[in-house]
Amino acid sequence: PVAWQYAVGAVLGAISALYGCGLLRLTGVLGSAPWFASALAGAFFAGMVMAAMVLRARGQTPAATTARLEELQSRIRPHFLFNTLNSAIALVREEPAKAETMLEDLSELFRQALADPGESGTLADEIALAERYLAIEQVRFGERLRIRWDLDAAASDARLPPLLLQPLVENAIKHGVEPSPDGARLRIRTERRGSMVVIEVVNSLPPLRWADQPLPRGHGIALANVRDRLRLLHDMRMQFSAGMDQKSYRVRIAIPAES
Repeated sequence: PVAWQYAVGAVLGAISALYGCGLLRLTGVLGSAPWFASALAGAFFAGMVMAAMVLRARGQTPAATTARLEELQSRIRPHFLFNTLNSAIALVREEPAKAETMLEDLSELFRQALADPGESGTLADEIALAERYLAIEQVRFGERLRIRWDLDAAASDARLPPLLLQPLVENAIKHGVEPSPDGARLRIRTERRGSMVVIEVVNSLPPLRWADQPLPRGHGIALANVRDRLRLLHDMRMQFSAGMDQKSYRVRIAIPAES
């Protein structure tokens, strides 16, 4: 029972505190040993640790994790589909000859975005989805969008929440390519390093001289969503960082190669 778990934890905390207090008394560090205060402090600290562990365990149960992943997933879908549809409309008007290929890519994007969300997919699936999305954007921006893929085949089986790479690619287009008349460079890199897989999305930023007013800054909602979904799937084993790197913006993710 939960009550007994807390009781045992408090007793162990009190015993540990008394043991530490006794060692300090025997070595002469303490002139007089505050036995009662030590036991009380140890029990209180142990109770706090127990409460934190219980909350952590509840957050990591399969049902809670799946529900939270689906909630975060639902926030990404409308934004993703809206952006893709807008790109498609622009392409149909300006490049009707390329509309057939674009619509095939668009159909596949919608199929995957509207599929029943699973707990996770593979990095290879996310790369394939990003390739289709960027194929549409490539027609839209032409030479303004310069893409470099550095993909490690050994990293393809790493597990990711669905539609995780997509918002990162969208952000790179929105903040790197769209504001600049000369476009931007986009680099997507994957690499397996021992037991970890590293994923990087890097985009160059437009010079300020092209902006009639300060360039808009995002609210970080997409980045927070990505970080939260990674934490739900991989817990403390994942690493996430995002920020300026000289004249580029870099998002770096490290996850276990096998889950």
